[in-house]
Amino acid sequence: MDLVTINIPEEYPMTDDELFAFCAANKELRIERDELGQLIIMSPSGGITGNLNFRISGIFFQWAEMNGQLGYGFDSATGFRLADRSMRSPDVSWVRKTKWDKLRLEDQEKFAPICPDFVIELRSKSDSLSQLKSKMEKWMENGCELAWLIDPIQQKTYIYQPNVAVYEVTDFDQKLSGGTLLPGFELDLARLK
Repeated sequence: MDLVTINIPEEYPMTDDELFAFCAANKELRIERDELGQLIIMSPSGGITGNLNFRISGIFFQWAEMNGQLGYGFDSATGFRLADRSMRSPDVSWVRKTKWDKLRLEDQEKFAPICPDFVIELRSKSDSLSQLKSKMEKWMENGCELAWLIDPIQQKTYIYQPNVAVYEVTDFDQKLSGGTLLPGFELDLARLK
């Protein structure tokens, strides 16, 4: 992953409001904050990854619209402030309605102080698989219930769930299931070939 880390001095940490303002002033950049308060600037994805992410988002959007009473879906431009003080932006995410509706409108309008219940991260050619796996572990540590790391380069998917060993799907001829968290949602990996 083409990353640039901007080191923020520990004695002068960036507040959540300052981070939001910084990101708003630099909309052309993809910015996350790690649990140590350091800013991570990521390169935009290439065309193939962008198209795959568009397809995945579209498939998930259809399910989310039909099941809107269960929760809310979010795109890759959405940042979430996690319990470990990081701010992360998954490629696709979903939050239970009951959980989201407890947030104040002010918190919903900025980087919501909540961990999505479901996330998808899509590996692009410039991404380091080990960095993405580490990011997936951070999602789980912060309360995510189901996370998929989809690697179209090696045609593998890594499925993360709390207190369960990571499950590896070794080809794109299978369907992923949202299980009881996302009833009826399936992602046919063959659509990503």
